[in-house]
Parts: sequence; structure tokens; C-alpha cells
Amino acid sequence: MDIGLIIALLALGAFVGFAAGLLGVGGGMIQVPFMTYILATQGFAPEYAVHVAIATSLATIMFTSLSSVRAHHKRGAVLWPVVALLAPGILIGSWVGPWIGAQMNSAALAGFFAIFVALSATQMLIDKKPAASRELPKAPGMFAAGGAIGTLAGLVGAGGGFVSVPFMTWCNVKIHNAVATSAALGFPIALAGTLSNVVQGWNAPGLPAGAFGFVYLPALAVISAASVITAPLGAKTAHSLPVKTLKKVFALMLYALAAYMAYHALK
Repeated sequence: MDIGLIIALLALGAFVGFAAGLLGVGGGMIQVPFMTYILATQGFAPEYAVHVAIATSLATIMFTSLSSVRAHHKRGAVLWPVVALLAPGILIGSWVGPWIGAQMNSAALAGFFAIFVALSATQMLIDKKPAASRELPKAPGMFAAGGAIGTLAGLVGAGGGFVSVPFMTWCNVKIHNAVATSAALGFPIALAGTLSNVVQGWNAPGLPAGAFGFVYLPALAVISAASVITAPLGAKTAHSLPVKTLKKVFALMLYALAAYMAYHALK
């Protein structure tokens, strides 16, 4: 890789890591569009640029998640019993998600996510209090929720925070705990999704040197190196913000993601 590409990927990794710590998102929905553009400028085949960007994004989330969750765990914010209940469904969904994405019309899929994410953002922005009696579902419901979160995250190469944080806050989980727990869920999402993308891309013709299936190892190394440094800074910032401010920041991030997905659905 030339120095210009390395600098671009380092900057991307630094921003993605901070976002992961701050909002409990893996940063994939930020990383994928930028990385797709970067890969296109480097002469990657157009039919593989998005696949490689999504797969590499999921792989970097493994490292970002570990760095972020360590910082949140030190503050006692991660709800590990919730992680244990959601993780089995997440592992299955994250493996299935990339496969489903290959079977669907990309414009329809992008439009679906735009609507879904915008509704999630609106729910958080208006700060409507959930019913006091509402709580997280029992084990079967958590398994189903984990499967849905994993499938959605695997489809778009994200850490799942854009789904899991609104879900948990809707069930009366405090926003700081929801963000921290979402960061922990990023690892099983990334692990299963990465393995799925490696298998699907294993025999794909024309991939560049350094590709492991659809995962582009040089970009993975550079982005991960930057993101693990900035993720704890994002986590520290999250715990210093009041609840209402953190919810507004998260909602605005979701609106930006919805706008991006709508653009791709309509173009």
C-alpha cells in the first residue's frame, strides 16, 4: 500500500474506533461507504469493492470491540448476563446475514434499512419513556432478538449497535449500560460475520493480493491499529456525557446512517 492509502485508512480507523467507544456501534456503517470509495480509487474490481469493504469492516470490529468493551467493563457498565442471552442468536444471525445479503436486491435492502434506522432514531430523539413494566424478554425472546440483531448487522457489515442500543433502551435498560453492552456484542457479530465472508469469498476470482476470502488483510491491520487506540477515548467520553445528550448524539448518528442508506436505495 502506498503512503496515501495508509494515511486514509489510519484516519478512518481512528474515527471508527472513537465512534465504537462513544456509541457502542462497531463503526461498520461509517466504515463501509468510506472504504468502498477508497478501494475503488485503488483499482479494485467494482463487483467486489463492497463485499471487501463489508467483510473487512466486520473483521476490524473484532479488535475495536475488545478495546471498547475493556474500557466500559472497567466502569462496570457491561451487562454480561444480557450479552450471554443475546450472543447465541447473534452468532447464528451474523453467519446468515452475509448470505442473505447476496440473495437480495441491494436497492430494496438499502430502503428497508433507511426506514428501520430512521424509526429507531426518532424513537430515541423524542425520548418517549417506555412503559415502566417493560423489561428485556426471557431467554427465547432474547435468542430471537439476538438472531435479528446479528442478521441485520451481518447484512451491512456493522457491529449491531444501531439495533441493539434502541432495543435495550426500549426495554428500560439505561443508555450507558446499553452502549457498553452493545460494544461487547460487537465481537460475536464480527467473528461470525467475518468467518462467513471468508468462506463466501474463498474462491472468488480476481481478488487482490492480501485478500483472505473477502477480508483485505492490509486494510484490516491499518484500521485496527488506529481504532484500538481511539475506542477507549470514545468510551471515556460516553461516560462523561449526560443521558439526554448521549441519546441525541446517537439519534443524529442514526439519521445520518438512514440518509446514506436512502441515497443508495434511490440512486
